[in-house]
Amino acid sequence: MTDHISLGVLAAAFPRDLIEEVIDATGKREKRSRLLPAHVMVRYVIGLGLFFGQPYEEVMRQMTGTLQRLGSWERDWKVPSTSAITQARQRLGSAPLKELFHRAAVPVAGMGTKGAWLRGRRLMAIDGTSFDVPDTADNVGAFGKMGSGPKESAFPKLQIVSLSECGTHAHIAAAMGSCRTGERELAIELAGHLTADMLITADSGFYSWRLWDRYAATGAALCRRVGAAVRLPLVRRLPDGSYLALIFAPNTTAKRKAALLAAARAGEGLDEDLARLVRAVEYTVPDRNADGELICVITTVLDPAELTAAEIAFAYHQRWEHESGLDEIKTHLRGGGSILRSQSPDLVEQEMWGILLAHYAIRELMCRAADEAEHDPDRVSFIRTVRVVRRRIDDPAAFSP
Repeated sequence: MTDHISLGVLAAAFPRDLIEEVIDATGKREKRSRLLPAHVMVRYVIGLGLFFGQPYEEVMRQMTGTLQRLGSWERDWKVPSTSAITQARQRLGSAPLKELFHRAAVPVAGMGTKGAWLRGRRLMAIDGTSFDVPDTADNVGAFGKMGSGPKESAFPKLQIVSLSECGTHAHIAAAMGSCRTGERELAIELAGHLTADMLITADSGFYSWRLWDRYAATGAALCRRVGAAVRLPLVRRLPDGSYLALIFAPNTTAKRKAALLAAARAGEGLDEDLARLVRAVEYTVPDRNADGELICVITTVLDPAELTAAEIAFAYHQRWEHESGLDEIKTHLRGGGSILRSQSPDLVEQEMWGILLAHYAIRELMCRAADEAEHDPDRVSFIRTVRVVRRRIDDPAAFSP
């Protein structure tokens, strides 16, 4: 009977064969027959992400309700207790959910998806956020709390940095850890998911020589805001108002910087271990920044014929689509102000991967619907889609014949 437990319309995003491969790859194949085998628990954890806040047993009933109505219910099979489900989650661990996300969560925008591309490059964004987790000793030790003393946060916080498509809000890579771990450190883990057809946008908090160097090596185009503390010595002005400049490796001496700048202005080769040539675009947004704040964005796209200064500015502001995607998770899936339910660090991460998988499956469904209707995915309501999915979660059509 458990072979047919599913998550209805979400099952197509994570086929049984892929789940079985992930279970084998992570060494979580059960050695004896169990009431809750590993493949059931993988789907169940995704169900927890979709039905956040509902009791364990109720989520299991959602998964098995159709079998009962169809008369396919084994007489001696009952909905497991909360304790049995928790033990099954502990046996499964977080590794299969993490591996499933990394295998299944691929870019969903096709070439015809509206709002997902700029001059043949897939618009992507990186950003981070945190989630409150239960205040247990293990969670505090693993994830830490923000602040200290009287200003210490009430709950430990799981820090997550993710990479998403701006056009579809689909998260295709993520890294998580303690709230005391720097976002740039977590972002390094995402480099393996970048491809040459991507244009990666990020805010100034993600600028560092190490991260820029690592991401640039992937072949992806970069578009990143930098703060006033980052000096950008001019190499040459360009016709569209942007200019070429240098960024330097840490600890490069002032004398060496001057020599590198002179070499760049003369058109000589650069020592890329010490300096990189970038293109800078500076602009203001008068209707949003009443004080005339100057925004400076640097990019690896050096030729204005490939991307104009205006297009660079447009691409950077598409980064806010990532914020909207995070809001969908924190407000509509998790519920505003709610904390994760897991009492141990491994189950916290397992639960978070389940939430990311649920969000990805919904966003993949929304993109397919928008493409068929020739609409921008932004015109499809996330919360209404979630409601439809929850209503149809036990649709008989989703089950094997």
